[in-house]
Amino acid sequence: MTDTNDLWELLGDLEDEDIPQVLTKLFTIYEGILEHTPDDIEARNFFEHLSRALDQVGDCNLNRR
Repeated sequence: MTDTNDLWELLGDLEDEDIPQVLTKLFTIYEGILEHTPDDIEARNFFEHLSRALDQVGDCNLNRR
């Protein structure tokens, strides 16, 4: 695994148009894992964390309006 600091740097270096592609790729990877192994804890955790992050970002955006 790549060091988390290196990953932060790579994320920071992404072009804005590449960010949706990365998120889509992660989503499809974990979606595929769940299709083959519905009880996979790691994949379920990914979607739980994604859901929570989307809720938090949505709440922050509402508070800024």
